[in-house]
Amino acid sequence: MIRLSLLVIGAAVAGLIASPCSAADIGVAPMPDTMLAVAFDKGGGPDVLAIHHLPVPKLNAGEVLIAVHATGVNVWEAAYRQHAGSEAHFPVVPGSDGSGTVAAIGSGVRGFKVGDEVYATSGAFYAEYATARAENVAHLPKGISLTQAGILAISGLSALQGIDDVLRLQTGETLIIHGAAGAVGTLAVQFAKLRGAKVLATATDDAGLALVSRLGADAVVNGRTEDIAAAAKRFAPRGVDAVLGFAGGDALEHCIDALRQDDRGRVAYLYGVEPAPKPRFGMQMTLYSYVSGSSEFERLNKAVEAAHLQVPIAAEYPLTAAADAHRRLEAGHLLGKIVLRIH
Repeated sequence: MIRLSLLVIGAAVAGLIASPCSAADIGVAPMPDTMLAVAFDKGGGPDVLAIHHLPVPKLNAGEVLIAVHATGVNVWEAAYRQHAGSEAHFPVVPGSDGSGTVAAIGSGVRGFKVGDEVYATSGAFYAEYATARAENVAHLPKGISLTQAGILAISGLSALQGIDDVLRLQTGETLIIHGAAGAVGTLAVQFAKLRGAKVLATATDDAGLALVSRLGADAVVNGRTEDIAAAAKRFAPRGVDAVLGFAGGDALEHCIDALRQDDRGRVAYLYGVEPAPKPRFGMQMTLYSYVSGSSEFERLNKAVEAAHLQVPIAAEYPLTAAADAHRRLEAGHLLGKIVLRIH
């Protein structure tokens, strides 16, 4: 059974190197004292995001310092920016996951060396440098670029664990993925096909429907303008085996209505989906969030490589345009996920 978590930050692959090492140890340029970072000094709209000159994070035992290449722009980061609360320690540097190269490693860290390309979950990735616990860092899987890896960790774990651990999807089963054109949904479509499932994907416009079709969905339906019940009946006349929800509302309820009626139908919906679906008698309904860790990232990397995963980038912005990236995020209708490029 999956370990459920309502936290946004998880853990990733534990590292394997014998002794601490820094950039200076191998003859590369010494670490600067300061760096550019995007941060906010008070809660508010996108305009509170501004470039700051901040100290490069100090490296502690068990940590990896990453020269950040790219980071994802996540919905909870915008929500926290708006309502940081009285307990926030300003300036706040957002960024929950990202990618880059190892710049230095702390004592006790194994499995990484300076110059390795990695991706990670941690915090404060809207910056030129970020630290992460070694167990939160993973090597890039084959076939994924550093830019794509900047948005892979949280979305990838969320997609794969929903399919494998919550829904326990089997070859030949039928699945509705609601909100399939978004950051997690686009990856979930590909992982579901990797597991041998038949997928009915919902999206809200023609571009989204075209994208999920290219990614392997067996059937598609516009969840805003079309009849989901009729589409589901054509897709699985006896009812679908499972529903994976990445968006809430009436359309998700219609997807759940299409489940098989023999007490074997199951629903998984990701933490943050609002409004949450109504409880149903005789259905397995699970709210979940991603879980990180060594085995989880190892499994994710294997699935990424086996699926020849495509990681759709909705839009790409430089670090200096982080406010514009948040405006685009809040406008909605994203196909994939927004990337901030740092280097």
